Amino acid sequence: MDPKCQCLQLSDGHFIPVLGLGTYAPEEVPKSEALEATKYAIEIGFRHIDCAYLYQNEEQVGQAIRSKIADGTVRREDIFYTSKLWSTCLRPELVRPTLEKSLKNLQLDYVDLYIIHFPVAMKEDLGMIALEDNSQYNDF
Repeated sequence: MDPKCQCLQLSDGHFIPVLGLGTYAPEEVPKSEALEATKYAIEIGFRHIDCAYLYQNEEQVGQAIRSKIADGTVRREDIFYTSKLWSTCLRPELVRPTLEKSLKNLQLDYVDLYIIHFPVAMKEDLGMIALEDNSQYNDF
């Protein structure tokens, strides 16, 4: 895969690879799989890595990115890293601390794109995923 030919230019002049590795996996998949899959994806040419705090594998994904930087496969600026803000953290005062927690888990200095994971706000006291009924949604 040639990443230079498979990017779109954003309005700010930066480029985003059109093909990315999604790192979500169900709970029964060992977290070590995220490490190995991410390293392999970078080795074969993926430059866009999509992860989220919700996936609970940021440490492994960050470790994979850092190891491919350390072995000279890529530079940090070659990787377009996307992370996501979960629905229980949409209040303005929670956005920055949530991003900082992701950066700490990743052991990276920045993310390239930070988006809202799911466009519905949920109360923070209901845990990460509380989708059993509609009572968890905040009033708009």
